[in-house]
Order: sequence, then C-alpha cells, then structure tokens
Amino acid sequence: MGTGSPRRLRLAVLGPVRAWQGSAQLPLGPVRRQAVLAALALRPGTLVSHEQLLDGVWGASPPKSGRKVLPSYVYELRQALDAQGTGPAESVIRGEPGGYRFAVDEVRLDVADLAEHVGRAQHARACGDPATAVDGLSAALALFDGEPLAGLPGPFADAERQRLVQRRRTVRLERLECLVLLARFADALDELAGLSASEPCDESLAALRMRALYGSERQAEALSVYQDVRERLRDELGVDPGDELRRVHEAVLRRDDDRLLGPATPPPAAPAPHSRRAVNELPGDAGRLIGREAELAQLVAPSAPGSVSIVTVDGTAGVGKTALVVRAARELSADHPDGCLFVDLRAHSTQRRQSPERALQRLLRSLGAAKGELPSDLEELTAAWRAATSPLRLLLVLDDALDADQIRPLLPAGAGSRVLVAGRRRLAELDADRRVTLEPLESGDAVSLLTHIIGRERASREPEAARQLAGLCDGLPLALRIAGSRLQNRGTWTVEYLVDRMAGDDHRLGELSAGDRSVEAAFRLSYDQLAPEQRRGFRALGLAPTVEFDVLTPATMLGLPSYDTERILESLVDTSLVQQPRPGRYRLHDLVRVHARHLAEAAPAEAGAARTAALRLHLDAARIASDWGSAGFPTGPRPTDAPFRHWEEAESWLDAAGGELADVVGHAAALGEADHACWIAEALVDYFVRQGRYHESQTALEIALAHVDEATDPRMPAALRNCLGYTAVYQRRYTQARACFTEALELGRRRPDPREEARTLAGLGALDLSVGEGDRATGHVTAAVALAKRLGDDWVASMALVILGLTHQFGGRNEEALACFAEAHTHAETDGRPRMLGRPLSCAADVHLRLGHYGEAKSLLRRAVHLVEQGGDIFLCARSLTRLGTAEQGEGNPSAAIALHHQALLQHRLLSPLTESSYDWLEMDIRSRLGRAYLATGRVGEAHEQFQAVLDVHSARAHRERGRGSTGRK
Repeated sequence: MGTGSPRRLRLAVLGPVRAWQGSAQLPLGPVRRQAVLAALALRPGTLVSHEQLLDGVWGASPPKSGRKVLPSYVYELRQALDAQGTGPAESVIRGEPGGYRFAVDEVRLDVADLAEHVGRAQHARACGDPATAVDGLSAALALFDGEPLAGLPGPFADAERQRLVQRRRTVRLERLECLVLLARFADALDELAGLSASEPCDESLAALRMRALYGSERQAEALSVYQDVRERLRDELGVDPGDELRRVHEAVLRRDDDRLLGPATPPPAAPAPHSRRAVNELPGDAGRLIGREAELAQLVAPSAPGSVSIVTVDGTAGVGKTALVVRAARELSADHPDGCLFVDLRAHSTQRRQSPERALQRLLRSLGAAKGELPSDLEELTAAWRAATSPLRLLLVLDDALDADQIRPLLPAGAGSRVLVAGRRRLAELDADRRVTLEPLESGDAVSLLTHIIGRERASREPEAARQLAGLCDGLPLALRIAGSRLQNRGTWTVEYLVDRMAGDDHRLGELSAGDRSVEAAFRLSYDQLAPEQRRGFRALGLAPTVEFDVLTPATMLGLPSYDTERILESLVDTSLVQQPRPGRYRLHDLVRVHARHLAEAAPAEAGAARTAALRLHLDAARIASDWGSAGFPTGPRPTDAPFRHWEEAESWLDAAGGELADVVGHAAALGEADHACWIAEALVDYFVRQGRYHESQTALEIALAHVDEATDPRMPAALRNCLGYTAVYQRRYTQARACFTEALELGRRRPDPREEARTLAGLGALDLSVGEGDRATGHVTAAVALAKRLGDDWVASMALVILGLTHQFGGRNEEALACFAEAHTHAETDGRPRMLGRPLSCAADVHLRLGHYGEAKSLLRRAVHLVEQGGDIFLCARSLTRLGTAEQGEGNPSAAIALHHQALLQHRLLSPLTESSYDWLEMDIRSRLGRAYLATGRVGEAHEQFQAVLDVHSARAHRERGRGSTGRK
C-alpha cells in the first residue's frame, strides 16, 4: 500500500481492518468498533447519518441505547487514530449535525490504491499495452490480504465484503485476459486451474481457459472444456452456455486466432469522421435546467476508453429525466462525431410501446445502414445493428425505458460509444457504468424554476406565496411547469390565489393540469403498469400515518408477512413510485402520496381496514414500550397480537419513527378516529418524557385534547389532562401543570375514576416537591400510594413512593426515605422495567452517601447503572455514574472516582440542552464532584478548571433565565 507522507494515516480494509501511523500499527479495538470505522471510511467525504451507521453495523438488532452508543465508539476511534492534541474539528472523524464524516484527505486507503492501480492498468490496455496492464493488475491484487473486512459484523460490512470480493475477481479476470493477449498461456493456465476447480460453472473462466489452451496448441482440450461446462450447466442449472462462451467455442472450431488471441496487426483506423453524414436526432432543449448541476456532471463525466459506456437515470414521473439526459447529450455531442440518436421507448405513454425490433429498424435507417427491406427477426436486426455500429462512436439516448430486455438489443458495438437511458424503473439488471437517481428539486431550486417561468417581477411581489407554491408542487419540475403555465395564461391570478386553490389534498392534483399535461395522469400511467399486489400495496402506502415508514407498517396494513411486503416495497422502489432514503426505510413523494391516497379512497372498505390497522400498530407499540404496564391503560384495545416480543423491540420501532409520532395523533384526529388519537397520545407520554422529548409529548396531547369530546372513551378527558400535567412538570411549567391536575380532579368529581385520581395525586405530589412544598407533597403522594396499592397499579405506586422517599430525604428522615425507596423497588419488580428498577436504587444510594455508607452506596449504584444503561435512560445513567464516583472517593479511590466522573460527562454530552431541563444542573453537579476528586489527588490546576467550568455554566444559565427561579431535577 502506498505510504505517501511518512506521517500520514494509512488504513487497510482489503483483509483484516488495520491502521498505521508511519510504521506504527494502531490499536482499533473490538470488531464492532472496527465496523463503525469501516462504515465511515468506505464512504469517504460523505456525511453518514446515525441511522445509516446503526443500520449498517447492527442491522436488525440495534443496541438498546440506539444512536446514543455511537459517540463512545467514535471517541475511542479518535483516540486511536488522531494525533495527540487533535480537536474534534480537526479529527479524522468529523461530527456534524445528524452524523459523522470521514476526512478522506487525512487518510490513505488501500481501496484508493486499488482503484489507482486498476485505472492505470485499464488505460494501458486500452492504449494497446497489455504488459503494463498486467503489472498494474498484479499490484492491485497484491493489496488483498485474505478476505476483505475480515471478521467485521453487520449488513454494511457484508455488502462491502461481497463487493470487494467481486472486485478482486474482476481484476483477476482482466489480468488473465491480458496474459492471454501477451501469449503467456502457461501463466494463465496455472492460475485458471485453481479458479476453475472452485467455480466449475463460471463461463468467463471457462472462456479464458479455452483461449489459453488454444494458444498452447491444445485445441482438443479447449473443446473438451466447453463440453464439460455445457453438460454441467444443463445438469445442475438446466441452462445452456451463454453467447460469449458459445462464440469462443465457434472461434476454436474455426481456428479464429484474431478472435481468440487478439489481432496480430493493429486494427484498421476508424473511418474519417466526414466519410459519412453524421446524424443528430436529439430533440430540442426543454429550456433552462435548474438545480441539476451535480447530476449533469455525472452524466457527462469521462468514461473508460475503449468501451461502450452506459449511464442510467431513474426517477418518478415528472421529475425531469428527459430534460436532463437531452441536456447531457447536447453537451456530449461533440465527442461523438458519428451521430447522436434519440429513441422514445414509450414505456409510460398512451401511445403504443416501442418494441426493440421497431426501434432497431428506425436506428438502422437513421444511420443509412438499411438498404431495402429490413428483417423483422430480433436476432438478425441486432446482428445488423452491431455490425453497422462497430466502427462508429455514437451517442444514443433511450428515453422512457421499461426494462433491460428492451434496451440490450439497442446497445451499439463501437468502442467509445455512450448510451444514456432514462426511465421510471431502476434497471438493476442492466450493466451500467453509473446510475443517477433523480429526486425532486430542493426548495430554493424549485422557487428558482418557478420564478424563471412566471417572471422575476411577478414572483418578487409574492415571495412567500411563490415558496408555498413550490412546496405544494413538491419540487417536481412537471408540476412546477404546469403551475407556472397556469399563471402565465391567467394574468389576473395572483400566486397566492393559485396556492389557495391548491389547498387541501382534494384539489392539489386537480390544479396541476394544463392542456395534455397532467401530474396525476403521469402518475396513473406508472400505476396502471403495476401488478395487482403492487397496486394494492401502493394504495395502502397512501394511507400510512407517517411520511417515512419501515416494512412493518405496510405489512400490518396489508395483512401480509414482512418478507412479502418487503418484496412489494422494493419492486415499487424500482418503479420510482417509492423512495428508500436509507436501508429498511421507505417514503412517498408528497404528490405521489396524494395520488396514492386518492386511489385508496376509491376502495373505502379496503382503506378503512388499512387505516385502523396502522393506528392500532402505533398504539400497541406505544403501550408496550411504556413503563406504565398493563394497569396503566385500562381502556382501549389490548396489544394481544402485536408484532413486538418485548418492550425493547417496541421502543426501537418507535425510535426509528423519529419526529413523526406526534403526527400519527394528528392523522388519527383528521380521520375522525378520536379514540385512537387520544389513546395513542396517552400511550406515547412515558416514551416521550423518558427521552426528554417534552415538546412532542405536549403537541400530541394538545392535538388529542382538541378532539377529546368526540371520543367515546369516558376516561380520556381526565387521563389526557393528567398526562399534560405530568409533561409540564418535567418542562418546569408548574403553573400549567397545576391547572391540568386541578382540571383532572374536577372531572373526577363529576365522574369518579380512582385510577386517574391516583395519577392526579401522584402528579400533584411531584409538582409540590419540585416547588419545595414538601408537606403538601407528602399528603398528596401518601394518598396516591394508598389508592394505587388498592388498584394494583404498580407504576403509580412505585413513582409515588419515590417522590415520598425524596420528601423524607430532603427533610432529613433517612430511614423513612430508605424504606420508601425499598418499597418502590418492590413494586417496580412486578413489570421488571430497568428504568423503574434503577430509579429507587439510585435515590437510595444518595441517602447512603449522605450517611457515609459508601459500600452500600456503591453496591446500589452499580446495580442502578447496569439497569439504566439497559433501559437507555441517559440522564439517570450520568447521575448514577457521578455518584458512584463519589462513593469510590469516599472509600479512598480518587483515581477510580475521576474515571467515573469522566464517564458521566460522556453520558451527559448525549443529552440535548434544548430539551433536557436539568442539563445545566447535571453538568454542574458532575464537574463539582470531579473537581473535588482532583483535589483529593493533589491535581489543583485541573480541579480549578472544573470549578471554573461550574461557574461558567451557572453564569450562562443565569443569563438565559434572568429573573426566573427553578428547582433542579434530582
């Protein structure tokens, strides 16, 4: 592997993952950490999201703490790879909003060396220098050191391993080809012997072996190889040899040296460019191309010399594929002096689809290669086309293609020719040099295109309306051009007037029609070509309650196994009707979703069942993930048939939904499903609050409360107010919390519900404790404990006992506090949720620390840390770790204490200062304890830094909250 600068970091993945700084090998740690490194390094310079890393390294079994685990992995990798004193901004792994980026300029990768060696070798071969090509390909193969990414776990490593193994095989074949061209037949046969034995059905290896045997004057053996492979293919796979192997067989029979061993003399020069009239059939340019600079650069980038380059462009209807490929073709036309041809294959058209036979007949006539009547047989036409194009350098644009079978016969044979293919489907079965997926325009580019159509003066008068109109068109160029055309033809219309006409999904697509152009008609042509199961799947996706979803949501809506549903989804991705933003996650473009919903509403019985199934899935997941337990949800459907085996699975599924969960409540309310809206909002509260997502909890509850009078469940008015009060306590919005609890009590007087009364009393106790009213808190939570015990509600009993224990602790009643925490732990054991078990242990440890019982505190805190790590409670984990450090210091182990305080700080950094109301308090607490630990070891300077940091945090907080008093969450 090239070393470059002696101090430059080098990374090898073509074998076991290893790294060197100069000549020193660096420790990379366990294989999972190496897998994170590989997932970043093999996407050099690209921002890799947290979700991509989790999916790529852990696959279907993500860590229980979700994305919270990644910073610790990255921290250790930085420690290993970065020079001492390197800050995060200069690290080889750069943290950015949403993910990490691998700084490619700082590292030399062996895969980059591989690409360079192969590229130079291919260039040498194209220039007629196979000897230099052999040297380059040999150097490329020497970089491999066993199996690539050896031992690394995860889907990303598996996929990359397969890709690199295939790359090695391709390089081997290219090297063997060059050995044959150099007449080094013995060398080629030595390598082919081992490869052919391990892959006896590989036709490429068989063809090379036949050519090498023929060159060694062993024609009979070459023919025997063909017979052996043909028999094996028929016996094992039921197929005949492919075209290439059959051609080699015929060449051996004919003793065609040029075909088998390469031409003995240089090939004749290509005809002079002016020996025939060059044809240019490219359609007129569709106008200004906006926001497609990166995609256009990919289409016009240089291709490998001496080959026919194929580039595909796929995307949904109306996204601008034709305009892009035509613009690219015009920029490339000067490089193809023998002709620029255009064929509309009409895969999605009201006209008759273009067959390969008819397309070839027209292409041959365009080149002037057809004399008289042309054959109708596809094989004869294909042979004539390849003979006619073999000496030419053509540019061929194939628009609106359906599949690879429609395209393959049309590929020209001349080296240096280029084919641009545009279609709605992703043509995975077509061997392409580059694939470009065209997405709708970003917001700014969409506004620019609209401005270009309606004029800058008109757009500048209504900039906000222009932005809204671009958003309603979902960045789709066809939709933008139709909307712009309507405004062009209606001078009295304002942009805002058209926006108002498009408000609501019922009118949105109807307004995007002008003459024979219609967005909905374009989508309908794609839909009409789907198989029945794809159509049903597409209709269901229009009813999904979230913009983005995984396989489970549509599987539940369709009543199908996940495997069958994934197959349908992937087929819809291939048709460009569905997007796949990352592995395992899917979504529809906005306008496509509107179309799918319209189609679904035409079958109301099917739509109703699908909607209810989707809402029920989200309700089941939220209730199973909640620590409240089954007693916490006495009304509404029970999750008896939910697809989640335990709460961790349900929580991980909710995590994957991101910030869309509150939208599910709004979706249910908009459908008139008031009960589901209320049940889901209530069930999500515990999940949201545990994660510090208080605003989302409040939003979901306020949506549900606006529709609570429409619900049939009489428990909901009080239950939702209790939930809103509970959320407000965590937000430190104490006035709102008291108002909510008071309203809940008043509702309870009109319609008594002892379960909700117990929750109200516990909530009031938490509120009283937060504002320093211990006596009132004691009265409320004592009543709540008694009521919860009578009802068998262990969650309320445990929470209320923790609050009661804290009131005793703050009042100096240590024994009473410990008794409360012990009883709270007993109630938590009923459901065994780790967070509920860890909280009373951590609180009890505080009492023991105050009493100087450091051994007892250590034992409790170690159990608490294990439990809260398992449950993913970052706040409680950091709080327990720093107290464990204090216990270690109390037993005379200040060095261990310092390490634990630093672990606590690492956990603290995973919290968000925007959502965690006690963020600053926790940091000050940890740093104060760390400062005291430094003092105990005589490290006065470092202690001073920590105490100064405490003052800085306090000062910043005071500046932000000037005049507002608050009590820390403890």
